[in-house]
Amino acid sequence: MSDLNAPTPAGSSFADPGALGLGGFALTTFVLSMANSGFVAGAGVAVLGLALFYGGIAQFAAGIWEFARGNTFAATAFCSFGAFWLAFWFLVVSKGDAGAGGAGVGVFLLAWTIFTAYMTIAAIKTNMVVLLVFIALTVTFLFLTLGAFTSQAVMTHIGGYLGLLTAAFAWYGSFATVLNSTFKRTVLPVGPAS
Repeated sequence: MSDLNAPTPAGSSFADPGALGLGGFALTTFVLSMANSGFVAGAGVAVLGLALFYGGIAQFAAGIWEFARGNTFAATAFCSFGAFWLAFWFLVVSKGDAGAGGAGVGVFLLAWTIFTAYMTIAAIKTNMVVLLVFIALTVTFLFLTLGAFTSQAVMTHIGGYLGLLTAAFAWYGSFATVLNSTFKRTVLPVGPAS
């Protein structure tokens, strides 16, 4: 979530953890969105391991490394969404989603919609890829929230389609970070910050 074109700051012993954070977020979001969209019925169960380890723990670790690099935006985003995936894992494994009902899950998703919306405002100062991830994710959460509150499957399906778009943007950002860092030049552009 850092400037994907920026080299590692002088004196830093950390490579850019943005590739890991975006990759963990993208892959986990993709698998869950395959279930939410209705494309693959079993994807909801398949996402649990990813939610715990890749979307959760690995993304949270990327956030901690961003703190060490002095990147408040990326640290907050990766730690928060890593925690989101850990909370999602706990909610499903503990059957809390069944006990909470549509309204409980709706409040959970609404809170994440609000958080993502204000992070989108901050994302304006990052780069175009990160901004697109946050715009798409805000709308994704909005539709998933509406689906939870109204129990209308079409809203959840739309949220799933938007989640797939969100995952595509995040994967592009991860790929650009890895490729640009490996080739030591901009191979995949991420667009300028505003």
